[in-house]
Amino acid sequence: MRKIQILLTIILASLTAQAQTAEDSVRTVVNNLFTAMKNADTVLLKSTFADGAIFQTITKDRTTGQTKIVTDPVQGFVEFIGKSTPGDADERITFGSLKIDGDLASVWTPYNFYLKKNFSHCGTNSFQLVRLNGQWKIQYLIDTRRRQGCTP
Repeated sequence: MRKIQILLTIILASLTAQAQTAEDSVRTVVNNLFTAMKNADTVLLKSTFADGAIFQTITKDRTTGQTKIVTDPVQGFVEFIGKSTPGDADERITFGSLKIDGDLASVWTPYNFYLKKNFSHCGTNSFQLVRLNGQWKIQYLIDTRRRQGCTP
């Protein structure tokens, strides 16, 4: 009986460690995205995205006030960061929820964004990551952006 308890404890500890490792790996990819932005590091930035990743923003149309979704190419974002000076694009996040099921991860991160050290806007990022060849990559990123209701 004692051997069974020890074996079950080892198995449970192993499964827990694997789950923590997956969560840590997902957090690392998300953190790498924002580190790359802040450091204007396009090599690190590109490494966070899967090929064919989708990058979108939910905004309000300035004339009609209607909600709209704007899709930007990831390459355009990479080029914007590449033209930046380190410290220009500083997005400060907090991790909300993080869920993992096999090779799919979902991450929710409220943020405040600073451009050239000045508060610009806030919102929330919603990430969908996929584990490809053992590495987590961002497949889909959609965010909200607003200037009201922020706590910079």
